[in-house]
Amino acid sequence: MNPFRQRMQSAAAALSPPLGTWIMSASPIVAEAIGHAGFDWAVVDMEHSPLDLGSLIQVLQAVAGTPMLAITRVPWNDSVMVKRVLDAGAQTLLFPFVQNAEEARLAVAACRYPPEGQRGMAGMSRASRFGTVPNYFRHANDSVSVIVQLETPEAVANVDSICAVPGVEGVFLGPGDLSGALGVPGQLTHPEVLAQMAHATQRALALGKWAGTVGGTPEVVRQYLALGINFIAIASDLGLLMRSAGEALRTLRAEPLVAPALAQPGY
Repeated sequence: MNPFRQRMQSAAAALSPPLGTWIMSASPIVAEAIGHAGFDWAVVDMEHSPLDLGSLIQVLQAVAGTPMLAITRVPWNDSVMVKRVLDAGAQTLLFPFVQNAEEARLAVAACRYPPEGQRGMAGMSRASRFGTVPNYFRHANDSVSVIVQLETPEAVANVDSICAVPGVEGVFLGPGDLSGALGVPGQLTHPEVLAQMAHATQRALALGKWAGTVGGTPEVVRQYLALGINFIAIASDLGLLMRSAGEALRTLRAEPLVAPALAQPGY
């Protein structure tokens, strides 16, 4: 059973959307610290961060020692990269920029051993705990969860056919790329962006799929949750770090800092 799938089932029963964040730092120790902060899950990002396969394993190892679950975003919908990421031990994969049902089918196939898919078999991998998991190849397909990102109006228009692909368990709305594709770059709560997200969310939920996204602030997160989103991330490790650093400096610089006068030595 896939751990993130279990968490989503528990959250649905509790009517409480799991809260996550993004790991952009590529740092195992930062990922481990974030994992103890109370987040339910985090996207370990290989698309827009310096992570390679070696450092991915280090981050997955760090997160594994915390209550937080990892969702690994692959750099692209590429079967060779997917195979290696799965062998590295990733269990829930997020595929960027999926535009249609055929691309969704390719994503699922890359995550499944034959006959359901085309994942290459390796007897000695971190995924199988180095060959010690009994009947790993028989049960591995069910242990992997696939989430696809909808990041353009074209993808949103295809949400029904994408969700109909067997093996796609959820969609993830990308407000940043949606805003750019709609001609309002960076306006992540623009009415057109929210309308696209609302439509995709409603259709995904109606078809029995998860619908997730990411918001930069608690206020934006609440706006997205109002659309029906049922798992959501807030910012990223680097975003939270920079915001906290900036707020501390602004607080200290709001009034002139005056150092206490030092006593002058007597001679």
